[in-house]
Amino acid sequence: MDDNKIVELYWNRDETAISETKNKYSNYCFTIANNILHNQEDSEEALNDTWLAAWNAMPPHHPLILSTFLGKITRNLSLNKWRMLSAEKRGGGIVAVSIDELEECIPDERNLRESLEAEIIAESINDFLADLKESERKVFVCRYWYFDSIEEIAKRFGFSQSKVKMMLKRTRDKLKDYLINEGVIV
Repeated sequence: MDDNKIVELYWNRDETAISETKNKYSNYCFTIANNILHNQEDSEEALNDTWLAAWNAMPPHHPLILSTFLGKITRNLSLNKWRMLSAEKRGGGIVAVSIDELEECIPDERNLRESLEAEIIAESINDFLADLKESERKVFVCRYWYFDSIEEIAKRFGFSQSKVKMMLKRTRDKLKDYLINEGVIV
């Protein structure tokens, strides 16, 4: 079913919107959740929470790109779940590694509140990403939005793992310089 029709079902409060959303986006959203949580049961729970959150968000929201809207919901719910679980057992894993890699170029929450609002930083990062070569942008997004492993990224793009690591390092360095130039305290 077309995304606009699915959104229309939500706006009409038609419960078939959820089943249509599941049919079309379960695999996509599950991949996002599982890349963060690495647990099928927790990932499935995140999916169920995603469908409920989408139901509660539409209306008033009217997403232009349903896949992005659902992906963002899934990602946020999964990260919240991961934070809760990691607070309980302080585990490592790819999410922790990915977040640690970005810490060197994005300010921590205390400085963020003192210097700029989160929307300004997000806008700066989006502007930065828009200026990257397509391959650099895709690799960066796969790693830090979808939390794909270095191995998965290398396989997807036909690069060696060392090339992916180097691309990510150089992109993080460029991002750090860019944010400094934009006045974001790093």
